[in-house]
Amino acid sequence: MERTVVRCADGHVFTAASFPMQQAERLGPGRLVRCPRCARLRSVVPVTLQKR
Repeated sequence: MERTVVRCADGHVFTAASFPMQQAERLGPGRLVRCPRCARLRSVVPVTLQKR
């Protein structure tokens, strides 16, 4: 299962399992998933990873 790095509306960065459509509701550019840091449903967007 592929993992995607995402950022929630509160700024917490975590990974979500493949960021799938069927496990989260669609809301524009983000999706609703439960943030493991604040334990609430939050709108999240994928994080662009930069190579160093």
